[in-house]
Amino acid sequence: MKILINFQNNLVPVYFNVDSKQPVQRTLKLLTSALEYKYYNGKQALQKCLSSLISIEIEGSEAILHSKSEFDSLALSLY
Repeated sequence: MKILINFQNNLVPVYFNVDSKQPVQRTLKLLTSALEYKYYNGKQALQKCLSSLISIEIEGSEAILHSKSEFDSLALSLY
């Protein structure tokens, strides 16, 4: 399943499996709050990844953040 979220005035596609046990709205709320917090308070490597974010993939309780540079892609725990 694909949903677009607005992050830092950019529409970012979020891909996730619909078989997940967590409700979609709860997962998206956790994701957006974690992204906003990490954007302002995270380490420099994470901030660099978030500034060039192109897509997000949810796998279980982790969000895989894909950026323009494959070396900047990271995994972020949602729980």
